[in-house]
Amino acid sequence: MSFKDISQIAGSAMAAQSVRLNTVASNLANADSVGGSEAETYRARKPVFAAILDNGSGKLTPGSQVQVLDVVESAEPLRKAYEPDNPVADADGMVYYPNVNQVAEMTDMMAASRAFETNVEVLGRIKSMQASLLRLGES
Repeated sequence: MSFKDISQIAGSAMAAQSVRLNTVASNLANADSVGGSEAETYRARKPVFAAILDNGSGKLTPGSQVQVLDVVESAEPLRKAYEPDNPVADADGMVYYPNVNQVAEMTDMMAASRAFETNVEVLGRIKSMQASLLRLGES
């Protein structure tokens, strides 16, 4: 596998983890928002990842790049609460809270951050190896 292939794989992984981190940030920012109906209440979002198939064979190969296919809304139910004094409450006094699990989101954020950092480290090592190869050529 060439340095170029490794760089492209690490770069695609970093881009995917950036989407994941942005999605987590959006979920956490909206975790305490409230809606007067299920339709207008924020729903947690999750990115969908897929490996990019080899162009020639149409198969997965070792070291395939990753891509984000879509960001989908969670199907988990919303949390309902009886708060008749809330200004956005419906006629029955019910308000709806997002289906965001803050603990799970923080865990996901830490995992995405570590994956991003790992790929940064991979790119740093590639740069170092390339510089060492250039120095070998000068000898």
